[in-house]
Amino acid sequence: MAKDPPAPATDGTPGDRSGAGVTRRSFIQTAGLSAAAGALKSSAHAASDTPVDATDDVPIIGPGPVSVTLRVNGKPITTTVEPATTLLDALRIHIGLTGPKEICDRGACGGCSVLADGLLVASCMMLAVDAQDVEITTIEGLADGDRLDPIQEAFIRHDALQCGYCTPGMIIAARALLNANGKPTLDEIKAGLSGNLCRCAAYPNIFNAVLEASGQAPIADARGPVS
Repeated sequence: MAKDPPAPATDGTPGDRSGAGVTRRSFIQTAGLSAAAGALKSSAHAASDTPVDATDDVPIIGPGPVSVTLRVNGKPITTTVEPATTLLDALRIHIGLTGPKEICDRGACGGCSVLADGLLVASCMMLAVDAQDVEITTIEGLADGDRLDPIQEAFIRHDALQCGYCTPGMIIAARALLNANGKPTLDEIKAGLSGNLCRCAAYPNIFNAVLEASGQAPIADARGPVS
């Protein structure tokens, strides 16, 4: 004769399915959710009680589009952008300067490099609204009319590129390096360009281009002289 199934546990053990008791698992889960909710509520309450210093001289921008004036390659350019627009998108989409490239979009490859008051920056990591008080130089602004910058000429002579996608940012980084150090050593060149990635691996020719632009003799790599 078949035996009756055992009665469900009601003492709070994991076998309890009656709904009459509280299991250890459900207690821990409920306690955890309650604690998290309480912490969020406390944080929100604290934030709401934080007084705003009326003497702060920081303008509020947005949430809608705003007008910005960027000084790019020596010329002031006014355009309208969303507050979250990066300098890279402002240059490429709103102004039409496509030298800076969007590749990684996280400041890791150097393809979007520009000079901001002479300093090398990743334009994908800078907001356009924050770039209004600095002088921005892109690859389009290095040449003097039809006369190329010496580093641009050196890149051409040494064929320091393949696909060319990283080249504008690489040249800008090289210019920043030479502005700071007129005669860098090979190790200093490698360090100065370390934030710029060339997926075609044209590094030997790139290094030689920078050496020549600084008035130094090219080097040779394992494959022989690079001219």
